[in-house]
Amino acid sequence: MPAPNIAINLTRLNEEIPDHVGLVAVSKTKSADMILEAYNAGHRMFGENRAQELATKFEELPKDIIWHFIGHLQSKKVKYISGFVNLIHAVDSLKLLQVINKEALKHNRTIDCLLQIHIAKEENKYGFSPEEITNLIDSDELTELKNIRIKGLMGMATFTEDNSIIESEFLGLKKMFDKVKSLKNERFEPTILSMGMSGDYKIAVEMGSNLIRVGSLIFGERT
Repeated sequence: MPAPNIAINLTRLNEEIPDHVGLVAVSKTKSADMILEAYNAGHRMFGENRAQELATKFEELPKDIIWHFIGHLQSKKVKYISGFVNLIHAVDSLKLLQVINKEALKHNRTIDCLLQIHIAKEENKYGFSPEEITNLIDSDELTELKNIRIKGLMGMATFTEDNSIIESEFLGLKKMFDKVKSLKNERFEPTILSMGMSGDYKIAVEMGSNLIRVGSLIFGERT
């Protein structure tokens, strides 16, 4: 299998997606050299799903990279990334928010987070229900977390070839995002709706996503 031309792949994607849509290059399992190739092509926003691997790459790579943590994050792993991570995508519990807040305080910084909503039909995907999200944003517990900031919502659609299911799930998340934007909490500053990956980002953008996570279309298929 020939090596992917990362610079060309990034150019194609950036020409295709609207200017208001951010692109997270999903670099999990990829080498520092491959990330540097994307970096040298002008890209700065990368996503990883293993905390210790991300911490190692942070040490090895340029410090102006904008690192996103995109996978399910265990509470005990927050400490590895709390000193530098720019955005944690998939926060799925108040407990995890409390741990992130505690670790951010140690570094005297505020960590931006996205709340993950369970929109897919698969039971093995994580996330809050719509009712849980409303209750959390309205809660005093969230207000007390002075070292985190909720920047929006994210969700993952069902893994299916039926585009009508994917479209319906993304549309539902967009409607939820529009609804909760009116809720008031000093820790809640909703500007980001993250949905869409390599296989479904076009649908996600059509449904209102302004942040997509793309790996294989940039770096090639995982082996």
